[in-house]
Amino acid sequence: MTTRYAASLLTLALAAPLAHAGAGQADVEQAPLNVVTTIGMIADVAREVGGECVAVEAMMGPGVDPHLYQASANDVKTLRDADQILYSGYALEGQLGDVLDNFSRQKTTVAVAPESIDPAQLLTAQDVYGIDPHLWMDVSIWAQTVETVSDTLSEARPECEDAIRDRAEAYAAQLAALHEWIEDSVATIPEKQRILVTAHDAFNYYGRAYNIEVEGIQGISTDTETGIADIRRMSDVVIDREVPAVFIESTINPRTIQAVIQAAEQRGHEVVIGGQLYSDAMGANDTADGTYIGMLRANTQAIVEALGGEVAPLPAALESWAEQWDFDEA
Repeated sequence: MTTRYAASLLTLALAAPLAHAGAGQADVEQAPLNVVTTIGMIADVAREVGGECVAVEAMMGPGVDPHLYQASANDVKTLRDADQILYSGYALEGQLGDVLDNFSRQKTTVAVAPESIDPAQLLTAQDVYGIDPHLWMDVSIWAQTVETVSDTLSEARPECEDAIRDRAEAYAAQLAALHEWIEDSVATIPEKQRILVTAHDAFNYYGRAYNIEVEGIQGISTDTETGIADIRRMSDVVIDREVPAVFIESTINPRTIQAVIQAAEQRGHEVVIGGQLYSDAMGANDTADGTYIGMLRANTQAIVEALGGEVAPLPAALESWAEQWDFDEA
């Protein structure tokens, strides 16, 4: 983000309080809480927990890379009109940092991950991030954000607190079941083939939580260059481990994965694209994959099947989610 561009957005943000000067208090109290989130994974938690008491909008939709995202003037207006702002933190939204910091002085603006998660559970990164921000890849860690979101929403809508707490408890139970289902499914992959090769290092929490080795061509941020040495190194891994499939990501150009496939083929090893994974964004809106549960379910099914495992049946705790999306395992 250029200095001039960032300064102009901050100027817009600083004008925020004036926009609310004429709002009627009665109207505010009657309307659902207007919650704006940066990424879809947080938006889904807020929707599940808040129910009818909230209206939630995610700034970054399907296919959007938060590492490279730059706020527009329209985004600043969206944030200005929000009652609350929820973002992930740990520098995931790095280029939005100044804007979010400014709004934190004007309204409830919460970095959900740092507020929720025990630092002992975090993975460090050997780059400008310091902390790997892809926490949603371990469901047991991401589930900890439910309480923070519940507390934040309840504080603004105390009349909804009982309903919010009940919904939070039910959603946390679904996430616990999802975590166990992923564990069971990944465990069926033959040990030698239990290696996940992707475009960038978004899956390290997934690998640690579900006992699968992870190799990313790029680092944690997608704002890095991939060189010939990176492609050669990854093709060596694919050949040495006899990896049957590698994976593209919904937010990243597939050219680096295709280069690895070509490099391996030139040396006599056939490897295929095992599917498209959701890394930094969920699937399309109004679809099962456009929910956090659906995102992790789709990823796990693609990984397990492509690497020679067998997906476990969805647990009873997720039946209501499956029915909601008319999801048929068959």
